[in-house]
Amino acid sequence: MSQTSKSREPKYYDHAADDPQAEHLAWLMDSSISLGRFSIGLDAIIGLVPGLGDLLTSLIGYWIVWRAMQAGVHRAAVMRMVLNLAIDAMVGIVPVFGDMFDMAYKANMKNMKIYREALSGTRAPLKDWGFNVLVILVLLLMLAVPLVGLFFLVRWLDHFFSLAMAVVISV
Repeated sequence: MSQTSKSREPKYYDHAADDPQAEHLAWLMDSSISLGRFSIGLDAIIGLVPGLGDLLTSLIGYWIVWRAMQAGVHRAAVMRMVLNLAIDAMVGIVPVFGDMFDMAYKANMKNMKIYREALSGTRAPLKDWGFNVLVILVLLLMLAVPLVGLFFLVRWLDHFFSLAMAVVISV
C-alpha cells in the first residue's frame, strides 16, 4: 500500500471497541478527503445540496448511533450522539456558514469517539448527562426569550392602545 493511501485511512483502531464498519463510515463522512493540513469528508460535500444534503448526512450518521445502541452503549452517550447529529444538521442548514461548520464539526468522528469510549468503559455517563442537560437548558432559554419578549410587547401594545383610546374618548 502506498504512503498516501495509508495516511488517508482512519488513524485510530481500538480492538477493545471493535466496529470497523462504523469506524470506516465515520472516517468516510468526516475525514476521507485531504486538503493540505485539513481534511473533510463526504458529509461536507453532500451537505452542499440545500435541504436534502444535511438530511441525508444525518440519516447516514444515525447508522453509527444505531450500531452504538446495538452494542449496549449507555443512554446518556446515545443521547449525546444524537445531539451531535442534531447540532450538525441544524447549523448545517444555514447557507455558507453551515457548510463551513460541517467541514469543521465532524459529528460522526465525535460520535465514534463516544462510541469507543463507552464500549471500553473509559467514558463516564455523568459527562454525557451534563452535556445533555446543558443543551436542553440552552434550548429552553432560546424558547423562553422570545416568549418573554412577546409578553412585554403585548403589554406595551395594550398600554399604548389604552392611552390612544383614552385620548380619542376625551376629544
